[in-house]
Amino acid sequence: MTLFAEYSQILFILACVFGLFMAWGIGANDVSNAMGTSVGSRALTMKQAILIAMVFEFAGAYLAGGEVTETIRSGIVDVAVMIDHPDLFVYGMLASLLAAGTWLLIASVLGWPVSTTHSIVGAIIGFAAVGVSVDAVQWNQVWVIVSSWVTSPLVAGIISFWIFRSVQYLILDTEDPFANAKRYIPIYMFAVGFFLSMVTILKGLKYVLKSHQMEFSFLQAMGIAAIIGLIVAGIGMYLLSRISQDKVADKDNRFSSVERVFGVLMIFTACSMAFAHGSNDVANAVGPMAAVISVIDSGVVGAKAAVAPWILLLGGVGIVIGLATYGYKVMITIGKKITELTPSRGFAAEMAAAATVVIASGIGLPISTTHTLVGAVLGVGLARGIGALNLGVIGGIFASWVITLPAGAGLSILFFYFFKGVFG
Repeated sequence: MTLFAEYSQILFILACVFGLFMAWGIGANDVSNAMGTSVGSRALTMKQAILIAMVFEFAGAYLAGGEVTETIRSGIVDVAVMIDHPDLFVYGMLASLLAAGTWLLIASVLGWPVSTTHSIVGAIIGFAAVGVSVDAVQWNQVWVIVSSWVTSPLVAGIISFWIFRSVQYLILDTEDPFANAKRYIPIYMFAVGFFLSMVTILKGLKYVLKSHQMEFSFLQAMGIAAIIGLIVAGIGMYLLSRISQDKVADKDNRFSSVERVFGVLMIFTACSMAFAHGSNDVANAVGPMAAVISVIDSGVVGAKAAVAPWILLLGGVGIVIGLATYGYKVMITIGKKITELTPSRGFAAEMAAAATVVIASGIGLPISTTHTLVGAVLGVGLARGIGALNLGVIGGIFASWVITLPAGAGLSILFFYFFKGVFG
């Protein structure tokens, strides 16, 4: 096609630039959601949270980001309808990246914790339905994704509710909370290490190590994950052994020493949340970018092409830059304003959110980390009674979620016609 013959290099560069811009927006807005609980509960300082997120977000994006990327790249637009219009498909995916990135920039400046998944899915639906045809959208697939935005906060809320209930039962509501914290927290640490390792081995590694020799059966993966879980628990036990009870502080607050023990655990859950977030949300940036590059290379929509490791690498880099340059604003909103967080409450919320995101990433469902984490924080708040929640802040967050989908769609339609006019 003459479009790709004339403009292939320009389109390729635009795809990379817009993909990087979108990844920057994810780092600035969504990663801040993921780390906000750690900062809000004072388990980590802002600097520590940003450093941890930079390492583990990048690792999650690079090692386990390929599965969801497939859904974003080809699951929303009906490839059969787009086969005769590869040019429109390219304009649309470029418009979607630019639209979602622009909306995330606006939201981050205003300190709104919005959903990057909402942004990109809304943008893709907008260009496909208005710019191409209503039939170009796979509405059944969209319904699955939309329903996950309801189920993900619900599931995370239920999991966090019961994790915090288990913490209350095993540790907080006992005669010697400090001794029980040291006894039971290594079990929680094992769960964090085991759970993340399972997904990395079963889903993530195949996108980096193309050799089939590295594929493991479910039982083999369980064995390796159990060993990694034990190593994580061992490191945790060593760190816990260095914490002694502060009886003076415990006179003012019975759980002062216990919360210091949970502070160690939150370092592990913060790492797992960052990894889980990177694996799920990098797809929002690199999915459309991979789609454009695949069409430019082949000239055909729907040509099977694996997401190249360098594309995941670029997405990971963009996320890290966004977090480091602008992540602090939304982190304050999510960590301090929904409900009062302590390390034990923050752990329950982060562990539940990480579990929900990792499961969704493993089955290829692009859920919203924002919705999941807010659901998890709500679950922890509800475990203490509805009075513990700041309903005004929660209402504001919900309102920003509602605006995101039409904002992404509207901007995408605008940019789509702009690209069509420039290149068409």
